[in-house]
Amino acid sequence: MARGEGSEQYSATLLSVKPINTEIKTAPRTHQRNRLSVLSKLCYAIGGAPYQITGSALGFFLQIYLLEVAQLDPFYASIILFVGRAWDGVTDPTVGFLVSRSRWTSVGRMMPWILVSTPFAVLTYLLIWYVPPFEEGKVIWFLIFYCLFQTMQTCFHVPYSALTMFISNEQKERDSATAYRMMVEVLGSVLGTAIQGQIVGGARVCPTESDAPDSSNSTQINISRVSLDETKQAYLIASGVICIIYVFCAAVLFLGVKEKKDTGRKKTEPLGFCQGLRVVMSHGPYVKLVTGFLFTSLAFMLLEGNFALFITHALGHRNDYQNILLVIMVSGTLTIPWWQWFLTRYGKKTAAFVGTSWAVPFMILIISVESHLIISYLVSVAAGVSVAAAFLLPWSMLPDVVDDFKIKNPDIHGHEALFYSFYVFFLKFASGISLGISTLSLKFAGYVTGECSQPETVSTTLKVLVSPVPVVLIAVGLLILWTYPIDEEKRQGNRKLLQEMLDSEADSESETSALGSSV
Repeated sequence: MARGEGSEQYSATLLSVKPINTEIKTAPRTHQRNRLSVLSKLCYAIGGAPYQITGSALGFFLQIYLLEVAQLDPFYASIILFVGRAWDGVTDPTVGFLVSRSRWTSVGRMMPWILVSTPFAVLTYLLIWYVPPFEEGKVIWFLIFYCLFQTMQTCFHVPYSALTMFISNEQKERDSATAYRMMVEVLGSVLGTAIQGQIVGGARVCPTESDAPDSSNSTQINISRVSLDETKQAYLIASGVICIIYVFCAAVLFLGVKEKKDTGRKKTEPLGFCQGLRVVMSHGPYVKLVTGFLFTSLAFMLLEGNFALFITHALGHRNDYQNILLVIMVSGTLTIPWWQWFLTRYGKKTAAFVGTSWAVPFMILIISVESHLIISYLVSVAAGVSVAAAFLLPWSMLPDVVDDFKIKNPDIHGHEALFYSFYVFFLKFASGISLGISTLSLKFAGYVTGECSQPETVSTTLKVLVSPVPVVLIAVGLLILWTYPIDEEKRQGNRKLLQEMLDSEADSESETSALGSSV
């Protein structure tokens, strides 16, 4: 290997030997330094649990809590759900913009955001599930603390997601840590549903026949009042348990993961919000993928947001709704490894079609047959299989779009996070609109706040919201995904091209470093 021109034989020999000796001595130490232990990967993965635990609790139970426990008018509940989700969508790219400009500290660049946001997130989450003793201003109370929690949660989760790039310099180690994270996050969704559902399920707002031996109206009112107080307390206890887990996970993340300073290649200047939006929206495959998954994800979000009310008022399984929700999440958790195998075997685009459309027959079945508890459980198991695909596939396919962008724009570096943050932004904003409209539609259907028995029009509206509307959204999403250009053949070709680019870049960096050592 030529090392340059030398005037003396001794100097030439020294220059040719020195890099070889340096490489032999330092290579093993560099490899050892970049490897992550199983404990570090687990600690990193545990840090992702709070986002999923609180997200599943809010997704399944917030709407029914606002309507039946806080006893808000459906119009005001729809405003809270819409504004909260829309605000959450806006905070993602905003916090991402601020985090990218943060300075390095003694504990890292991402960790300060996680540490500072945790106590405020816990406090605001607890106050969401507390019904204030006053009627005037109750709507403002829930709106403020819901938006504040979404802000604090974003300040935790955006730096946590970016932390993947700072726990190791090796791509293989980062991929392994991400696999641990996905496993724990799915378990976190199950845990949030289980904690909230099982604790709250023990208290009932509406009395059963056995609770009311006296059929007089005054007795019914007294029992309902006691049951409502017990339910409020149950929601507070559940939120307290989740807050304890939140703090524990944040502590494990901070104590068990060491953030490494980025010493990689120099990145281009950070883009502003509008610049970043123009960059990502000009990439055709990204637009098609995001738009397609936007419709399919909205279908499952409508199902998630209205399913507790649907089970309670349309199917009449008031005492079993928390168990049915838990069955959905457990079924989804157990089938994620199967979907991982399926997409590896048949390709991600095929998996997206099969996994998303799997839920359609069961959505139709649950409103077509007479209400039966066993059928509801069987449909929940089948729905969980599709929920697993909806959870896994968008995050599995987004990296393929980013790789395609890198190949077509080799001069733009360091903007990968924009693709993720804008996807989350569009998804949360649109879900806020859909949940707000769906809750508002209950008002037009005649939903009566605080009543255990609702008009038949409410049952009909809930059936429409969990079956025909999601089915139409899924159909539109699949039609858009049909035009998605990155199939398995294209994906494998992009991986080879990207690897060639990385190898070429590594060779140029090694040549530069060799010239530096020669000097």
